[in-house]
Amino acid sequence: MKKQLGSKAIVMALSLIAITFFLLVSRTNADPLRVIVFPGGFNWPIWAAMEQGYFAEEGVEVELTPTKGSAFQMQALIEGRFDIAMTAMDNVIAYQEGQGAVKPDKPVNLAAIMGADNGFLSLISACEIDSIAGLKGQKVAVDAMTTGYAFVLFEMLAREGLWPDGVEVQSFGGVSNRFKTLLAGEHQGTLMITPFDIMSVNRGYNQIATALDTVGAYQGVVAAVQRDWAVEHRRQLVAYIRGYLKGVNWLYHAQNRGKAVQVLLKNVPQMDESLASKSYEILLHPETGFFKNAAIDRSGVEEVLRLRRTYGSQKARLQRVDAYIDTSFHQEAISK
Repeated sequence: MKKQLGSKAIVMALSLIAITFFLLVSRTNADPLRVIVFPGGFNWPIWAAMEQGYFAEEGVEVELTPTKGSAFQMQALIEGRFDIAMTAMDNVIAYQEGQGAVKPDKPVNLAAIMGADNGFLSLISACEIDSIAGLKGQKVAVDAMTTGYAFVLFEMLAREGLWPDGVEVQSFGGVSNRFKTLLAGEHQGTLMITPFDIMSVNRGYNQIATALDTVGAYQGVVAAVQRDWAVEHRRQLVAYIRGYLKGVNWLYHAQNRGKAVQVLLKNVPQMDESLASKSYEILLHPETGFFKNAAIDRSGVEEVLRLRRTYGSQKARLQRVDAYIDTSFHQEAISK
C-alpha cells in the first residue's frame, strides 16, 4: 500500500512538473517580440502590419523601441534586452567579427534572417554645397565610424578623391539625430534615409549622390537575431516574418495608398502629406522599394563585405555570406 502511495505521489509530482514546464513555455511563446529599430520610414511595413493586425493573425505581438544609434542597438540585442534588431547588414557583420563600435560583454552569435531594403541611402549636403567635391575640407557625419552605412559614404568620397584625407568625419549617431545636427549646421553632409532625405531637400539642402547609383546592389536593413535565441523561438520568428510580409504586400496595393500614407504620418510626425506621398514613391517603388519577398539579397551582402574589407578599421579576414545569414526562417515563412 505504501509503495502504491509512493508511486502515485511520484506520478503526481512529475505531472505537476510537466504542467509547470508547459505553462512556462506557453508564456514565453506569448511574450511580445521586443524589436529595436531606427526611427524612420523604413519601419513602414512593421507599422502597417501592426495597424492591420497581421502580427496578431500570426499569433505574435510586436513591441517596437527606437534607438539613437547602432552601438546601443547592437549591444542591447547581443545582451538579450531585445529579441530582433531591424538594423544594417553591415552591423551584423561588424559585431559578429568583433569590429563593432562597442564590445559587448556576452558572446556574439548573430544572423540576419530577413532582408528589408537596399538602404535608401542619399548623400545630403548643406545648402551651399552642390557636389561631393564641394565637401572638401568640410565636416561630414556618420552614425558610427566602424558600422552602419559609414563605408558607403567613404566609397562615395573615395571616388572623388576625398577619402581619407579630404574631409573630417565625425560620429553623430542615428539618422534622426544626424538630421537635427545637419539643420543645426554642426556638419555639412551625411547619408540620409527616406524620408529624412526628402525632408532635408524640402528645407533647401542638396541630394548630391545616392548609394544606388554609386555602389548598386546593397543589402540595407535586415532583421537580425542572436542564433541561440532564434532556435528557441523559431515559431515566433517565422510568424514575425509572415506578418511583416503581409504588411509589405498591403503597402504595395494601390488601393491602400491613402491609408498607408496616414500610417506613415502617424508614425513620423515631422512630415506632412506631401512628404509622405513623395516617400511612398521612393519606398514603394516597384523595382527599388521595399523587398516584396523580404528575402536577403546575397549580391547586396557581397557588396557590404567588399566595402568592409576596403574601409574596415580592422583588417580581419571576413567570412563568406552564409556565415552571417540564416535563410531557413524565411523559407519556412514563405512555404505556408
